[in-house]
Formats: sequence, structure tokens, C-alpha cells
Amino acid sequence: MKKVNVALVRLLQFVVFVVSVFMVIVYFGAMVLLPLDAVVLLIKLLGVVGLNGFIAALIAVPAVGYLGLMVYKTPGLCKMIVDTGVDIVKTSKARIEAFNEIADAVKA
Repeated sequence: MKKVNVALVRLLQFVVFVVSVFMVIVYFGAMVLLPLDAVVLLIKLLGVVGLNGFIAALIAVPAVGYLGLMVYKTPGLCKMIVDTGVDIVKTSKARIEAFNEIADAVKA
């Protein structure tokens, strides 16, 4: 019965690991995709106004780049965004390692 309990703890540990990895990938992936989405939405908006897609892209990319520069120059904002991601990683690691203590307690 102990082997079944240990296997169950390890299975739950693996599930928590997979969910944690997914959360980290989604968080940092969103940081990459937000500017790209802003470019696409601005191109579509300029297309509604009547500009060609190529000309709209020539306007949208520098505009979003400028917005990114303003975010970069905002004191502490970039550090806070990265620290939030690092906190997600640290919390996930602590939760995954907590399963090792439970598995050791079940073995004994």
C-alpha cells in the first residue's frame, strides 16, 4: 500500500510541475505576445480608417515600439514584471519540493 501512496504523491507532484511550467510559459509568453498583438490591432484599426496594410504596418510598428520604450523607461515597471515571473518560478519550485517531504513521510 505504501508504494501506491508514494506513486500517488509522485503523480500529484508531476501534475503540479506541469501546471507550474504552463503558468510560467503563459506569463512570459504573454509578455512577448502583447506588443505583437498591439501591432496587429493597430494595423487593423488603421485599415478601417482606410490605410493600406503595408502603410499601416509602417506606422504601427514604430508606434508600438515607442510605447514599449515608454514602458521600459518607467521606473521599476520592467523590474516588477520580471520579478513577478521569478516569484511564480520560486513559488512553484517550493511547492514541488514540498511533495518530497510528503513522499518521505509516506515511505516511513
